Amino acid sequence: MEQPYSLGRYDLVSYIARGGMADVFEAADRTLDRRVAVKILHQRYADADTFVARFRKEAQAAANLSHPNIVSIYDWGEENGTYFIVMELVRGRSLRDVLHSEARLLPRRAAEIATEVASALEVAHRSRVIHRDIKPGNILLAADGTVKVTDFGVARVWDDSQELTKDGAVIGTATYFSPEQAQGEPADERSDIYSLGVVLYEMLTGRPPFTGETSVSVAYQHVTAGVRPPTRTNPDLPPELEEIVMRCLEKNPARRYRSAADLRRDLLLFLQGRTARRPDPADAGQPVRRHDLPPPTAPPDEVYRRVHATPRQPSQLPFIITSIALAAGVVFGIYVLLNSFSTPTTSSTVPAQAITVPDVVGQTEDEARQALQEAGFRVTPVAEASGAEAGTVIRTDPAAGEEAADSSFITMVVSGGPAQIQVPTVIGSTRERAVAALEGQGFAVEIRSVRDETTGEGLVADQLPPGGTRAVRGSTVELVVSAGPDPIEIPTVVGLTQDRARGRLEGLGLEVETVTEPSNEVEQGLVIRQTPSPGSDVNPGWSVQIVVSEGSEPFELEDLSGRPAAEAASRLEELGLEAAIQQEPSSEIEPGLVIRSDPPGGTTVQARDRVTLIEAVEPTETTLPPTTAAPPETTLPPTTAAPPPAVVPDLTGADPAEAEANLTAIGLILEVAGSRVAVDDPALHGRIARQTPQPGAEVEGGEIILVVLGEYAPPVDETTEEQ
Repeated sequence: MEQPYSLGRYDLVSYIARGGMADVFEAADRTLDRRVAVKILHQRYADADTFVARFRKEAQAAANLSHPNIVSIYDWGEENGTYFIVMELVRGRSLRDVLHSEARLLPRRAAEIATEVASALEVAHRSRVIHRDIKPGNILLAADGTVKVTDFGVARVWDDSQELTKDGAVIGTATYFSPEQAQGEPADERSDIYSLGVVLYEMLTGRPPFTGETSVSVAYQHVTAGVRPPTRTNPDLPPELEEIVMRCLEKNPARRYRSAADLRRDLLLFLQGRTARRPDPADAGQPVRRHDLPPPTAPPDEVYRRVHATPRQPSQLPFIITSIALAAGVVFGIYVLLNSFSTPTTSSTVPAQAITVPDVVGQTEDEARQALQEAGFRVTPVAEASGAEAGTVIRTDPAAGEEAADSSFITMVVSGGPAQIQVPTVIGSTRERAVAALEGQGFAVEIRSVRDETTGEGLVADQLPPGGTRAVRGSTVELVVSAGPDPIEIPTVVGLTQDRARGRLEGLGLEVETVTEPSNEVEQGLVIRQTPSPGSDVNPGWSVQIVVSEGSEPFELEDLSGRPAAEAASRLEELGLEAAIQQEPSSEIEPGLVIRSDPPGGTTVQARDRVTLIEAVEPTETTLPPTTAAPPETTLPPTTAAPPPAVVPDLTGADPAEAEANLTAIGLILEVAGSRVAVDDPALHGRIARQTPQPGAEVEGGEIILVVLGEYAPPVDETTEEQ
């Protein structure tokens, strides 16, 4: 359904985006002469009172939130069944688009974005509103750098009397679910903190902590799987920032930050270069010391100014004292120098004392520096790539055990970790070529297969770390290889008309090839069989062949006269014809044999035509007394009416005696053939396996129903036979 061009005073200008419940348009506000964003509820939800109520609740909840980091709500309305919300138009990009183009952000920029989102959540939580769907798509980066949180469309106001969703309703996006949301439990402000932790993790590493082929598998990981520390993917992350992320992602809400304000405080301390102390349970009940941090409602530029404020100028007294001391030292040095030139005597300068260099190899940089300085040396640190743990000392120059002058400089070589090389870009390559390229550069490769609608089967859809970044030689590169689109299960179309079968298959995205052939068993125009068989899994676009019946071919009826009636009836069934038997006295033809058929042999017939067999029976002789006189008058019994027509019942599996009783009750005669037919089902042994005419046929009263009993023979055990 096309959206209206105007809604009241708002003229829709252009389409912006589509969400789960609504479409978003840029619009012109004619009254205030400004551009706004208009969110229009999808038409399929407009008739549902629950969705309309939730949509209205979003406007009411978000309109009361005023903050530089929250997208402002201006208006709400309904026109001709179309429900809409008018909000602030943000010029810029979503964080989702930024991550798609840049993979991951610098730690400082990621922390700045998370800080502003935490500010927005702090204000919302104070108003008893939780977002419940914090994700990159709902975080907008304005052109001036400001972070804006939008779409409180799944927010829930903490008012149990006006609850719009049942407790435990799962609303949100599985990748950014909190464990309690994934389990359908009520979510509070700590769920928003967990979701923000997932976003921060993705900004720092280029991928969320949990991924999977289905939303259910991702949600299950949020509940049960441990989070891989982000430094395992990005070793350059500061440990202080990693600790913040891991605390946000605690499974137990009680172990996360208690509030968005606490999270924001630690992020600001990190940006200031100060370490946030993790609270000790023993401190419970003690007041938390607040540093000189900006309030949550401060605009972003004020927060940035506070974080990067110029340090207070120190006292000038130490500078003055130092200057005087330096001047005195210069005068003394000149005096010593002049004295050495004027007095040709042996110098009295005391030689520097030699000190043994301590062994600090394997110690951390700080530990080694302290040990060398305590020994009397000055230290010059130098970084060098090494297989040793990053941050540990590899060697010193002079080496440990050698002697050097007191207060001389010692070069301390510190491991920077293994040397890093550039990761090749292999997205779009075949699996084999990608593996060869990466292993040729010394990387290990892990492969994960996923269904992908946009990438060809066997091609690399994604890689981690991304191509162009640097990683340690020998580290693992994860490749996401497309297994093609989700397979389609071929449905059963046998027995359907050609048009219905084609429509059903083409509706699933399959190609259809049709061939025809004659069939005595399947009516003309119906599907006889299909290839591949029903239940097979194929990819979209796969070709399915259906074989359609042309109907039966006419053929010449063979002459059945002289054959046993039961044998002739079985032959008619084999030919796809319907057989009926009538008896006729004959002194020339042996009883039980066919005198003739109707139609006679040589006639052209088709499958399912009816053929009546005339069976010979013994003639009945009647002896009349000699005529000597007129017979006495006798009273003849009333003429019995012919039995009415009857419908042949299904006798398959019945005992012959039971079948005879049932047929007699409806005016029909049972005749059991002398021979039996082999059957696979032991339950049919000695019971009726075939009958002529077929069940459902309408016959005249007194007609014979010929039945053939089954003969079951157990299958031969091949193993026993071989022995």
